[in-house]
Amino acid sequence: MRKIRVLIVDDSVVVRQMVSKILSEDPALEVAATAPNGQIALARIPQVRPDIVTLDLEMPEMGGMETLDGIRRLYPKLPVIMLSAYTQYGARETLQALSRGAQDYVTKPSHLGTEAKAAEHVRDGLIPKIKALCQEIAGLATSPPAALAKEAPVSDAAPGLRRVEVLVVGTSTGGPNALALLLAEFPADFPVPVLIVQHMPPLFTQSLAERLTSTSRIMVEEAAPGVVPRAGRAWLAPGDFHLLLRRNTDSVRLETNQDPPVNSCRPSADVLFRSAAEIYGPGVLAVVLTGMGRDGLEGCREVRKRGGQVLAQDPATSVVWGMPGFVAQAGLAQRVLPLEKVGAEILRRAEVGRGPLAGGKGRTP
Repeated sequence: MRKIRVLIVDDSVVVRQMVSKILSEDPALEVAATAPNGQIALARIPQVRPDIVTLDLEMPEMGGMETLDGIRRLYPKLPVIMLSAYTQYGARETLQALSRGAQDYVTKPSHLGTEAKAAEHVRDGLIPKIKALCQEIAGLATSPPAALAKEAPVSDAAPGLRRVEVLVVGTSTGGPNALALLLAEFPADFPVPVLIVQHMPPLFTQSLAERLTSTSRIMVEEAAPGVVPRAGRAWLAPGDFHLLLRRNTDSVRLETNQDPPVNSCRPSADVLFRSAAEIYGPGVLAVVLTGMGRDGLEGCREVRKRGGQVLAQDPATSVVWGMPGFVAQAGLAQRVLPLEKVGAEILRRAEVGRGPLAGGKGRTP
């Protein structure tokens, strides 16, 4: 199999040199070309035929957002990873870029102290994402084979299915757009709390919560310790903090901590799913959406062990079929569904023991 060809677009000579050096050291990757701005990048794409583009957000002459629009218009299937400043502005712009067609992002190293730490930050963040988005080109198996996806029959949602008491969601690459589409399906009277793990750093999760609230009929906010989760609202794990549930003498409350990463992730879906299973048992509905890696796999195993339900997104609508793919491969997902069907399936299951939701839409009769 051939190497993955990368076009690096950044106005900083230092960044172009650093990223080029890091990528060139990996035997599966090849730097096809570099470009200092969007105009030059768009001209070089047909010349060097890259498999993927890394794209800076802020550049002179033609900025990252305008360049991204041009790539999506001219080369709609060419993957793009944004290089984003680790700031509140960078977070907002990155989410905008993801909504306009970028597949993923990596934050630029800042305040890391040494050149070696900066290089490690880029290497650990960028290379796995390039390989996940281009795995077929280099023959890399970062996700389970798509042939494992099977849409199970609806019979498991027949009478006798346990009443849902909490919805927990885990996602990573492609997650912001998937969450926006999913939560837009939920009515204001959604009958259970929604707890979400999206692999993102601080600042980015705050901006994501605001963005999801603006496109949903339920409020989404960053989780805070001590909050009592209630129906019709959603809480997003803060960047760099695990989110879990704890039962006190009088109530169930949210808890956050900075315990060691699980599956190299903090927040981790496994941490949230396990804690929900411990407290709600068969009342848990776990949903695993698009994302790299296998975070959520062991949590889903615990959910099923305690009688809960699991849904997974299918490979065709996933940006990366890693997280949902491993859950499907393990036989833990009762249904593997296209993203556009996941919301209706959640609503249908949430109605068990309650009857139709007043504001629901798109549900199976």
